[in-house]
Amino acid sequence: MDKWLTVRNNWYSRQINTSTCTTIAILLLITLTVALLSLSSGKYMLSLPEVIDALRSQTIADNAFIVSILRAPRMLMALLAGGALAVSGLLLQTIIRNPLASPDIIGVTSGASATAVFFLSFMTSWLSVQWLPLAAMAGGFAGAALVYLLAWKSGVSPTRLILVGVGISAVMVACTTMLLVFSPLSSTLSAYVWLTGSVYGARWHDVTTLCLWLLPAAILLVALARTLAVNELDDTLIIGLGISMERARLALLALSVYLAGAAIAYTGALGFVGLVAPHIARRIGGKSGTSLIIVTMLVGANMVMIADLIGRTQFLPLDLPAGIFVSAIGAPFFIYLLLRARS
Repeated sequence: MDKWLTVRNNWYSRQINTSTCTTIAILLLITLTVALLSLSSGKYMLSLPEVIDALRSQTIADNAFIVSILRAPRMLMALLAGGALAVSGLLLQTIIRNPLASPDIIGVTSGASATAVFFLSFMTSWLSVQWLPLAAMAGGFAGAALVYLLAWKSGVSPTRLILVGVGISAVMVACTTMLLVFSPLSSTLSAYVWLTGSVYGARWHDVTTLCLWLLPAAILLVALARTLAVNELDDTLIIGLGISMERARLALLALSVYLAGAAIAYTGALGFVGLVAPHIARRIGGKSGTSLIIVTMLVGANMVMIADLIGRTQFLPLDLPAGIFVSAIGAPFFIYLLLRARS
């Protein structure tokens, strides 16, 4: 049975679920452990004292270069992108009320992928690759906007949104394949790595820029947390509470697209994080509202961090993309959800 702690004074009143707090504390401890393993593991193994000394070092010595320049940005990029994709999936599943909903469904991933492949294949000759994140984010927003417009019919029903999203995603995947066929051989490998999803080569500039993109999303997420919880109710009950259902769904959908687009722009098409993480979060103790958002974010961050750690350390001297191992976890879970929905 859940235990509640009540915090109340003259201007603030809140009930805190102690079991959820315990879950969050355990997840934070796991996140810290995985982060330290990411900083210490690799071709050159480092002890915990060596990692701490390297982080404190003011000079670019060997260990400081390995930890601060190569591993730390990569680990933080995996943490940020995983958390953003997981929360994006949670928002979609709540809006659409379908356990199979994810950023892949509503055209964000497929739109960003098609735009990124086009950019890598035909535009890098006269535009710097630094513009790739913006191009991918624009493609993600365009794909989601197209799905939303085609699904509109005196409002947007969750069923129609997901059906249109599946169709548009299939068209985008076909366009991406066609672009790969006609793209120069020199850019095909880069495009395939991007489509798999990887945090390889992440720099501090990329981490800082992604943080700046995610900051306004975090502020909006705090403001819309109560709306997210209310959206789980029946439509007639939501209207009875005086909440504009279409505006609430549009705001949450836009926030979901923004989070997924920002993450995909910097890490590539990491699939299944937005699908799997919310389900795991609900199973291990995420309730609703703010607590569920935090648990989902930590689960998604750990998924990508662990996947990158495995790809970087278990197949040396190869450095495999994190997306391979995320998909290895997500694909069986997706099949399980389909079988469960049939029964």
